Amino acid sequence: MIEFDVEGMTCQHCVRAVTEAIRAVHPGAEVAVDLAAGKVSVPAAVAAEAAALAAAIEDEGYKVKRPA
Repeated sequence: MIEFDVEGMTCQHCVRAVTEAIRAVHPGAEVAVDLAAGKVSVPAAVAAEAAALAAAIEDEGYKVKRPA
């Protein structure tokens, strides 16, 4: 799994927005959002798209700390 730290997520709308943003880049991606921890996880199989995924999340208005 690849994990992003995402700031600004507070509700189920945020979960939906982030999930849809990720799936716009990688359709069918399995997405796990932990609101309390501010974490978004996706399978390692999409690692090559990490920058595009982070950009898509940021386009929704959230601040992303990209994985190392």
